[in-house]
Order: sequence, then C-alpha cells, then structure tokens
Amino acid sequence: MPYRNPILRGTYPDPSICRVGEDYYLVTSSFCYFPGVPIFHSRDLVHWRQIGHCLTRPSQLQLKGIGFSLGIFAPTLRYHDGRFYMVTTLVAGGGHFYVWADDPAGEWSDPIWLEQDGIDPSLFFEDDGRVYLTSTGDLAGIYQAEFDLKTGKPLSEKRLIWKGMGGRYPEGPHLYKVGSPYYLMISEGGTDYATGHGIVSTTPADFDWFEIQPYED
Repeated sequence: MPYRNPILRGTYPDPSICRVGEDYYLVTSSFCYFPGVPIFHSRDLVHWRQIGHCLTRPSQLQLKGIGFSLGIFAPTLRYHDGRFYMVTTLVAGGGHFYVWADDPAGEWSDPIWLEQDGIDPSLFFEDDGRVYLTSTGDLAGIYQAEFDLKTGKPLSEKRLIWKGMGGRYPEGPHLYKVGSPYYLMISEGGTDYATGHGIVSTTPADFDWFEIQPYED
C-alpha cells in the first residue's frame, strides 16, 4: 500500500502501537499537556484517526507546577485478556503508573502506581499469567520486576537484565516473546547525540543473565 510520511502531522513523540485483530492502536507522549496521551486507531498503519485520550480527568493526571519538558514520557500500549493497558511515567509527579480500559475510545481507569524508578516503562504478559515491568533504572541499563496487576505492588526485587551494546543511556525497553524465545529491544546512544543513537536487541541465547525468573513464595 502506498503511503506518505509523516503518518501523524504535529508533535507526537515516542509512538507505541498495539495490534488487536485487524485493528491498530497508537499512543504517544504528551508531556505537560492535558488531556494526556492521545490515542489513535487505524486499519492499515497508514490512515490514522484520533479516538480520544487515555488521561482525561484530574484524578488521572495532575500537572500543576510540572515543567514543559517533563510530565508524561514514553507511554506503552498493550492488550491482554480483553483489556487495554497504557503504562507511562509522570516524570516530575510520582513515577510509573498504568491505566486500563475495555474500550480504548472510552473512559480509562484511574492510575495504578508502580514502585519502580526510572523512565520508559513497558509491560510484558507471560503465558502463565505473570506480569513484568521493564524500564530504565539508572544509567547502567535495563531493569525488570514482576508485579501484581491488580494492585501494582512488586512481587520480586527489580534486577538488571541488560546493559545494552555499549552505547550511552540504554532506554526504551520492550520485551517480546515470539514462539519460545524472548527478545529485548532497547534504544541507546542518547537522543542528544544523533549520530550515536540507535536500536539494539538481544535474546537469552546471547546473555545468560537475561531471563524471566518467576517469583517463588
């Protein structure tokens, strides 16, 4: 299908796309703007229509006193067991949280806050029902912990799972499972240094300390 970039005109950074059947949904960062986290729908990845925002109520998003370049960073959209989840970071106002909705064009839940520092959170739903949060934790690399999806409480200690390929500021992690292997994709190099910024990935076969370790009572 022919297409022309940009597919979205305007300020829509950090896009995250989720496919559900024949439908695609896309969210982006919104920083200090309210309502927060616009959400779009498409059937072909070319033509997009905004269907709403994920954060539309003061109970979901408080931006008073938050600077222009802060606020909502890098949301990730996921779909699991009939429900949509959007996880993001309110950088200067509480950290990671997620909201959920059965209808992505409708009302989203109030935030469920997550006890893990850093930015760029991403959710991973394991086949056995366990849920993991992957994010930056410091400048050293990418961290991960299991948590309770209903309460947001951690079920394991966060652990460093990858330091990247040697570039600066490993960030933007997304964990996928395709068949049986896991794949971790991140950005590194620093966005302030355009010639060094890039996408890298790994699998457990490359680094034996990158693995899902279920929490045991």
